[in-house]
Amino acid sequence: MQVDVELLEGPSLSERPIEIVERKGLGHPDTICDALAEEYCAVLCRFYTERFGMILHHNVDKLLLAGGAAEPCFGGGRITRPIGLYYAGRATLEHRGIRVPVDDLMHESYRNWMVCHLPLIDSELNVQAHCLVRGGAIELVHTFGQTEQRTARRANDTSCGVGYAPLSDLERTVLQIEKYLNSDAFKTQHPEVGTDIKIMATRLERRVELSLACAMIDRHLPDLDAYRTAIQAVTRTVDRLVTEMNVGEVTTTVNHADDYVSGDVYLTVSGTSAEAGDDGETGRGNRVNGLITPLRPMTMEAVAGKNPVTHVGKLYNVLANRIAQTIVGSIDPVLEVECYLVSRIGAPVDRPQSVNLRLRLAPRSSLNSVKPAIDAAVESQLSSVYDLTPEFMSRRLTIY
Repeated sequence: MQVDVELLEGPSLSERPIEIVERKGLGHPDTICDALAEEYCAVLCRFYTERFGMILHHNVDKLLLAGGAAEPCFGGGRITRPIGLYYAGRATLEHRGIRVPVDDLMHESYRNWMVCHLPLIDSELNVQAHCLVRGGAIELVHTFGQTEQRTARRANDTSCGVGYAPLSDLERTVLQIEKYLNSDAFKTQHPEVGTDIKIMATRLERRVELSLACAMIDRHLPDLDAYRTAIQAVTRTVDRLVTEMNVGEVTTTVNHADDYVSGDVYLTVSGTSAEAGDDGETGRGNRVNGLITPLRPMTMEAVAGKNPVTHVGKLYNVLANRIAQTIVGSIDPVLEVECYLVSRIGAPVDRPQSVNLRLRLAPRSSLNSVKPAIDAAVESQLSSVYDLTPEFMSRRLTIY
């Protein structure tokens, strides 16, 4: 298999004058959709394996969240119209004469996830879920590798995967901020901060502007003064984190649209904007590295919910990032890597149609000197592509 390599030209992203990084937190409607699609996929995988000894064909990567309606108010409000979840995709509905209860499994998956991650939303009263999952096309079902033999697995789609390494200082900072604000430690101190936290970071030279949207929970805030104090606490926390990361001169703004004069502020009942009109969809949020980075290579692929056995739109996006991370981490002259993997439907999963790398090397290093090590790293990662399946099934892999 040929690995095509070229050198990156021009300055690295960190040296360019402009950088843009976004992350949609756990409670953002788009992230909720990715999480629920992935949870449904894992539940289907478990059912198929327990009943039939293997994972059967499915791709449940089409999920729409239609926001509900709510009446938040200081001290506690209420959700007045339920959130709508619309699951679409394809799955094996019957095998060996046994019916697969895709509707029941869907309800099990979203209820279990919400209890753990969105406990202020009553999954019985505040959610209406609709299962629109149908059987797969015959040719795609036949293409799907229904065998435990790794060499028999054939790509379920013609698709591409994209990854890069390393993350920039700003990218790492954005990830750290959202994960900390949604950590158990922070929530214990500040239960008024919801899980719907979106961060947009822009850097112009060494000046960074951080804009955060934080859904605040009304039952923990008795009045507008308490709300203002909570926003100040979030701002101080973010400022402390960015100071530790040393990303430049930073200006932090939290809930910029708030109007304290009119009392129009970002107040919610449940900590997510999904309760009151903000909608979501799989594939519209974070890429598999947890970020949205328009100045980096990206793919439009909706990864969550695709089967973890043969759908290269899922496997290759994770694998491309791992290849890039492995090369940067193990081959000293390589400073930066972009990886592009292209599949062809029906071809072996571990043999992409195309492997393209773009590298940035340390000064006075030659491509010829590192090419053998790069080829070996790529081959090693491709040979382990089938090991991703149990990682997805056990939920050890987070792709949003």
